[in-house]
Amino acid sequence: MAAIEIHQFSILNDNYAVLIHDPATGATASIDAAESYPIERELEAKGWKLTDILVTHHHADHTEGIAELKDSTGCRVVGPRREAAKIPRIDLEVGEGESFKVGSIDVHVIETPGHTLGHVAYIVPAANAAFVGDTLFSLGCGRMFEGTPQGFHDALRKLAALPGETQVYCGHEYTVSNGRFALTVDPDNAALQRRMQEAEALRAKGFPTLPTTITAELATNPFLRAHVPAIQQRLGMEGAPAWQVFGELRDRKNRS
Repeated sequence: MAAIEIHQFSILNDNYAVLIHDPATGATASIDAAESYPIERELEAKGWKLTDILVTHHHADHTEGIAELKDSTGCRVVGPRREAAKIPRIDLEVGEGESFKVGSIDVHVIETPGHTLGHVAYIVPAANAAFVGDTLFSLGCGRMFEGTPQGFHDALRKLAALPGETQVYCGHEYTVSNGRFALTVDPDNAALQRRMQEAEALRAKGFPTLPTTITAELATNPFLRAHVPAIQQRLGMEGAPAWQVFGELRDRKNRS
């Protein structure tokens, strides 16, 4: 059986779009749809037909291209049940622990509230890949627009429990700015220092820093490391519950 193909490309200012293609059936899914034209362009270049849009959350920079793409392709729109009223043209509503297929590809759903209350991530075990929208970023996490620190921390722990080699596709290219903040709260982390050097070199050449991996994030992302004594000490929060430390990290990042 031919391997699942994943194609990531830039869209808008700093968003990433991702296409997932099943060679066995010809099915192709877009993770979110910020705008239609770049997605149509990449589909044409690949010779793929769009069959599905998998929506992670309701924000406009992830949804504004949905209606036009559905009109032009007849694709199915899959999205979080808890945000269905805010997302145009949903055909299939999904939630925690549910699964569905894109062609012959099994897709599993994890609810990851925090950035928005209904946010979901899509896991494709056969491709060893997670499509996490704006919940988890390389060296960071999304702003907490609708959730609570404890709920957002719990959502991140779900993603952190995925296999370490999982390829993580995020909604935005924020690695360098996230890394600058991470170094203020975890300055002695040698793995973080190396990642920042690598990220800055990639961006200087115009290359993406994504996908990342769960292993890399566990070693370097402060928002997955709120339990680490060195970070807690840096914040003056030794022994505090990890979700409270996470909340302080999120507040500091907002102000940085």
